[in-house]
Amino acid sequence: MEHVTYLPAAATGFATGFSLILAIGAQNAFVLRQGLRREHVFAVCLTCALSDAVLIALGVAGFAAVQAVLPGIEPLMRWAGAAFLLVYGTLSFRRALGPAEALSPAAEGAGSLRRALLTCLALTWLNPHVYLDTVVLLGSISAGWGAARLAFGIGAVAASFTFFFGLGYGARLLAPVFARPASWRVLEAVVGVTMWVIAAKLLLG
Repeated sequence: MEHVTYLPAAATGFATGFSLILAIGAQNAFVLRQGLRREHVFAVCLTCALSDAVLIALGVAGFAAVQAVLPGIEPLMRWAGAAFLLVYGTLSFRRALGPAEALSPAAEGAGSLRRALLTCLALTWLNPHVYLDTVVLLGSISAGWGAARLAFGIGAVAASFTFFFGLGYGARLLAPVFARPASWRVLEAVVGVTMWVIAAKLLLG
C-alpha cells in the first residue's frame, strides 16, 4: 500500500537532515551564541529553519541540475562564503579579546534584529556546504523515494526546525556556565576558529 511508504520516507528524511546539520559549523555557532545571549532567538531560529526548508524544497524539486547549467556558480559561492567567514571569524576574535563587559550574557537585546538576521542569512546562503547538503545531497537521496520524495523532504524540513529551535532555546541551559566572562571569551575564540577553519576548507577545496 502506498501510504506505508510515506512514513519510512519521512523518518529517513528526518534522520538524514538532522545528521547533516548536527556538526558544529558557522551557522550553528551563530545560533548557539544568540541563544546564550538570548538575543532574537526565535527570529534567528526561524530564519535558519525557513532557509533550510527553501533549499531542501529546491533539492527535492531537482534544482541540483542548476550546477550543470551554471558550472561557474560553485567557485563563486565558495570564494564569497570564504571571504565572509574570514571577516566574521576576525570579529569573533576581537570580541574574545575585548572588554569583559562586552561579552556579558546579560546584555540582552544589545544587537539589532536587522543585524542578527542579515548575519544569519549570510552564514546560511553564502555557505556552499549548505547547498551541497540540502540541495545536492538531500535532493539526490529524495529522488530514490520516487512518489514519496515529498514525505522525505518534509521529514528533512522537520529536522531543521527541531534542530535549530532546540539549539537556540536549549542554549539557555548553559547560561550559568556563560555567566562568567571567561566562558564567553572561550566561546568567541571557538567560533572564530570554526569560521576560519571552514573558510580554509572552502579556499582549499
